[in-house]
Amino acid sequence: MTPELLATLTLFTASGVYALACWLYPFGKCRTCKGTGTRQTLIRKKFKPCRSCSASGLKLRYGRRLFNYGRKVVKGQ
Repeated sequence: MTPELLATLTLFTASGVYALACWLYPFGKCRTCKGTGTRQTLIRKKFKPCRSCSASGLKLRYGRRLFNYGRKVVKGQ
């Protein structure tokens, strides 16, 4: 097996696994609050709801966002 073919197969396999993960688990942890739903302010050190995820602790994955956009384009909305 040539290195180019091996690299291509690895890339397609990794893309397929990520696509499957985005389909099965469309939401991931919010990076701003690390999945807690709250964030700590810098000055007073008190906790406030995370604005990035609306205090849910979850955000839509980039792959799922891309999938939803593609589906919207195909449907013509």
